[in-house]
Amino acid sequence: MRLSISDSKSTALAYAKILVGICAVLMIAIEISSIYLLKHDSLTYARVSRQYDEAVKTRPAGPGEPPCVLMVGNSLLLQGVKVDRLQALTSASMRIYPVFLEATGYYDWLYGLRRLFREGARPQVVVVGVGVNYFLENGVRQDYAPMLFFDARDTLAVASDLHLDRTATSNLLLAHSSTFWDTRSAIRTQILRRVVPHVEDLFLLVNSRPAVPEGREFEEIAIPRLRRLRELCEAHGAKLILLVPPTLSSESAVNQMAYAAHTAGVEISVPIDPTALSAKFYQPDGMHLNPEGAVLFTSALAKDLPGRVLTNDTLAFR
Repeated sequence: MRLSISDSKSTALAYAKILVGICAVLMIAIEISSIYLLKHDSLTYARVSRQYDEAVKTRPAGPGEPPCVLMVGNSLLLQGVKVDRLQALTSASMRIYPVFLEATGYYDWLYGLRRLFREGARPQVVVVGVGVNYFLENGVRQDYAPMLFFDARDTLAVASDLHLDRTATSNLLLAHSSTFWDTRSAIRTQILRRVVPHVEDLFLLVNSRPAVPEGREFEEIAIPRLRRLRELCEAHGAKLILLVPPTLSSESAVNQMAYAAHTAGVEISVPIDPTALSAKFYQPDGMHLNPEGAVLFTSALAKDLPGRVLTNDTLAFR
């Protein structure tokens, strides 16, 4: 009888080991497949990785050379700034290195810039443009950003800043360390786009614009964040410029942000007054510029930004 029980336990243990081995093989296969798909099929990953690698190589300009400008932001700049046109219009006054990742905000770029500086990026000017709504939002992008912008130490720091619980912190750490876990949402989105026609229109209805607080609450959030970004940039020899892209009916938020930036000692660039652009220059969501609006914004930015870059403060950082 005892021998029978012992044989049964040995068999169960053997099956358990086989099951664990199969699960391990499947996990490795899924991870390898995710890495392959990411590197060969993700246009977002290819674009941001290329831009990030170029940004790491930024160095202060030599004598007679235009200043080096690192420009970071989200889809408001990705769709609102025609980079080739901007570079052509400003080539004599600055060298622009863009890094744009959709759905990013203050915390994504606070830690993204930290890592860029840590890896050797030395721009003379940093331009941050995520829009007022996303600058004030408490959160980070759950895919791409943890893998591309954070290391393990940053991930824990982000979790602490956002007061994440253990589950959310674990998810963020997994997104940093596992390609599959990081891109699972992007994979689902790609599948939906192929299965459901015009699913992007549905996303516009579901993803509402982040709310903007008013008055004192606005200042209590914005001013410390602006100071923190400014101190980070100045510690690495760079001047910070806050770029505010236009969104429909955002004039009040822009005015509040301008006051907060002045209080925090941060220069602000508002190339176009939001009241000057009607709805015909925006996409249906009222936030992103359409091609015609992007041309106007890029031209205005090309006129406004060089004067802010070529100042005595900027030259002092060289």
